Amino acid sequence: MVSVKTNQTDQLLEEIADYVLNKEINSEEAIKTAHHVLIDTIGCGILALNYPECTKLLGPIVPGTVVPNGVRVPGTPHVLDPVQGAFNIGAMIRWLDYNDTWLAAEWGHPSDNLGGILAVADYVSRLRLNKGEEPLTVEEILEMSIKAHEIQGILALENSLNRVGLDHVLYVKVATTAVVTKMLGGGKEEIVNALSNAWIDNSSLRTYRHFPNTGSRKSWAAGDATSRAVRLALMAVKGEMGYQTALSAEGWGFQDVLFKGKELVLKRPLENYVMENVLFKVSYPAEFHAQTAAEAAVQLHPEVVNRIDEIKEITISTHESAIRIIDKKGPLHNPADRDHCLQYITAIGLLKGNIVAEDYEDDVAKDPRIDELRDKMTVTENKQYSEDYLDPEKRSIANAVQVHFMDGSSTDIVDCEYPLGHRFRREEAFPQIIKKYEANLATQFTDKQKECIKQQTVNYETIKQMAITDFIELFLD
Repeated sequence: MVSVKTNQTDQLLEEIADYVLNKEINSEEAIKTAHHVLIDTIGCGILALNYPECTKLLGPIVPGTVVPNGVRVPGTPHVLDPVQGAFNIGAMIRWLDYNDTWLAAEWGHPSDNLGGILAVADYVSRLRLNKGEEPLTVEEILEMSIKAHEIQGILALENSLNRVGLDHVLYVKVATTAVVTKMLGGGKEEIVNALSNAWIDNSSLRTYRHFPNTGSRKSWAAGDATSRAVRLALMAVKGEMGYQTALSAEGWGFQDVLFKGKELVLKRPLENYVMENVLFKVSYPAEFHAQTAAEAAVQLHPEVVNRIDEIKEITISTHESAIRIIDKKGPLHNPADRDHCLQYITAIGLLKGNIVAEDYEDDVAKDPRIDELRDKMTVTENKQYSEDYLDPEKRSIANAVQVHFMDGSSTDIVDCEYPLGHRFRREEAFPQIIKKYEANLATQFTDKQKECIKQQTVNYETIKQMAITDFIELFLD
């Protein structure tokens, strides 16, 4: 094994490794939120099993492969190696763009890390059980989830990958790598080595999230990242070397090659800030910058649904990030394109008074009224919204919608600064997250199964000491 000389190692790698190994999580708020993140994320993955474009990617790479002590994939019969297991679970979680969200200089979905965390937890626990040892508990998995959220989210606060054309799933790979290396038995040296390789890997381009290339890769990119993290962690615990200056090496490190020479920084100490402030997608499966526009549109629905033909213009006031990511005109080619279009999401809300995952499919998109409404929409930036979006004390995601009619009348401006999944609306949101979870489970399980799963998982005191193997067993096909 090649030893890492810690006095020469990039500080960021050491800070992440020390955090994963040594930080105690004592925040009741973070733990309570992490519990809701866990069940919400599993529910999103179960819902995705209703979509053949997702399920066609699941299972072993080579059909018929049998893996001793393999990873069970919730809602399916698959038993896989931990790398492919992480891809499967990660792809399910992210498929419908319905799991949690983090918005900052970089965007992302920290619960994507649960693809790797759950896969490794099941794998490690089954190995332990075979040796007569105790498996990991749900409580331990929640700690890893809090730490993965924190690593991804704090990196995202200041270090914008999108500004250099890279995709946010690099931070998923980095965060998952750190925590699963520990779960696999790695110490500081192994975590640093694995992390250095995660950064050296680089990241995928963002082009599959934007016109003219928007496509379904955005739904499996995080699964790909979290599975690669598991692969690098497995290599590290076997003694594979790392690279002390993977970030800072002059001319050849990540910062010089891919980050325009800027130094990667941690804007805040690594604690539990991200889990406490993470955003839930409670009401609508839509890109998060559009969540408040969706709420406003649904509120306006009763007032406009019988006057669709009389609409002259629809004005949307929003924040700069929404304009940069989801302000789209012209043809939308597939569901991945539509669920990242501010105008499409707003149109569906106005027309139907609700938004569900099926609304992005081709049969719904054929409704000519959707594009007619999109053509009447004007999107402008509200500077205050943009400022409040970046304010760490507010972290708003504001949109305002107003409908103007041909006779000169108009609706009130309906503005919404904080979506239901925001920290400022937590107590209002938690019961709705449970309802969302139940509804998602009902798409794959009988009423009896659903009630059994709910009774054993929605109460933290009941679930925290449950073996992760038993937790996953609840969701098996």
